[in-house]
Order: sequence, then structure tokens, then C-alpha cells
Amino acid sequence: MNQLSPTGKRIAFFGGSFDPPHLGHVAVARAARAALHLDEVLFAPVGLQPLKISPGNLGSRASFDDRVQMTRLAIGDDPRFSVTLVDAPSASGRPNYTIDTLTRLRASLGDETALFLLLGADAFRLLPRWRRAVEVPFLAQLIVVSRPGEDLSDLARSLPAGLVLTPGPNADADPTRREYEIQGPSGTQSRLYLLPDLQYEISATQLREQVQTKNGRLIPELLDSAVLEYIRSHGLYQ
Repeated sequence: MNQLSPTGKRIAFFGGSFDPPHLGHVAVARAARAALHLDEVLFAPVGLQPLKISPGNLGSRASFDDRVQMTRLAIGDDPRFSVTLVDAPSASGRPNYTIDTLTRLRASLGDETALFLLLGADAFRLLPRWRRAVEVPFLAQLIVVSRPGEDLSDLARSLPAGLVLTPGPNADADPTRREYEIQGPSGTQSRLYLLPDLQYEISATQLREQVQTKNGRLIPELLDSAVLEYIRSHGLYQ
């Protein structure tokens, strides 16, 4: 497990397409920052997500550069949020694998930093399909955010085979989060923090469809105004 030294920082990696980044993404980051006392949340637009590649679909609708610029606008001037290019497209066109990104990030931050991986419940359920998934929790402790009504009563079923999940010593101490311990086959340990019932009923697909139809009544409520203006001024998602 990533132990935090007295001088270390607590940093969360928050990867995703951000196509476009919306207020739900920011709400997730704020909830995680408050619950885990994070010093910084790194928003990382991904170059090419392996699990989103399919025939006729090569991933994100907007370019990487546009998604980076929109993400910078979405987080504004919050001093504990920043955008990182650690998951930028590779020169070879190879998909971006989280295991590779976290390995580089872990090495660059040093042992004094406690590193977390922030992800939604839908992404967490896909964890067994990730490349070298069994290693991921031991590079970064997991923060899983769920919407109201999502059934995550059996979190262990979403972990890769070989990992054991048990309630942590402070599992019920804080109603805003649930704490679990993860144990690997060789005795390695990490933690999983569940943040339940966060209200962020926002769909990036829905947002793109609204831009296409120019029906935009809900858009100002779901997107930061600067992001919305960027989309319109650059003709994205038309």
C-alpha cells in the first residue's frame, strides 16, 4: 500500500475521455478531495482508451488538444485541480493503458506521495478487463464514486481474480465514505474507498446530442459556461 510520510502529499489521478468535461466530473473530483483530504486532483484526458475502440469507433469525438483545453476551462482556477498530459496520445498510435500511466506517475511522484486512482462505479466494474488489472490497486489506492441507487453491495465481484476485499478498520466511521482493504496474492495490500450516493446525473453522450440538435436548454446547467462557449466557438460535436 502507498504509505504517506509526514511530508508527503495525497494526489488523485482522474483519467477519462472528458469528451466534453462536464460539471459531473468536477463534482466527483470535489467529493473525492473532501472525503480523502487530497492535496491535488490530476485531470488526465486520455489519448486513446482501449475499451472504447470498436469497429467504426476510434474513441473520442473531439481531438485530444480540444479536450485538454476544455478540461482546463472546466476546472477553472481551483488551486487543487490541474490538468496533466501524462496520458497524451503515443507517437505509435498505441492505446493508453492505465497500468503504464500509473507506473510512470508513481515513479515521478516519489515514495513520499500517496497516490489514488479516482474512477466512477461504471469504470470500476470494467476493472477486470483492464491490462494487468491485478496490479493496478497496488500502484494507486482506489476511490470509487457511485450515483444514488447504484448497487455496489458486492464490490469484490468487480475486482480482478486473485484479489481479496475486506472491510477496513474504519469502514463505518464516516457516513460519506466506506473503507476497504485489498489484499493481493503475494500478500501486498492496498485500500479502496467507496463514496456512495453522489448526485451527478450527467451523460457526455447526452451533452453531445444536445449540441448537435442545438436544443441547448439543459446545457448551461450541465457544462461550465466557458466550456460551452469553447464548444460553440470551435464547432465541436456538430
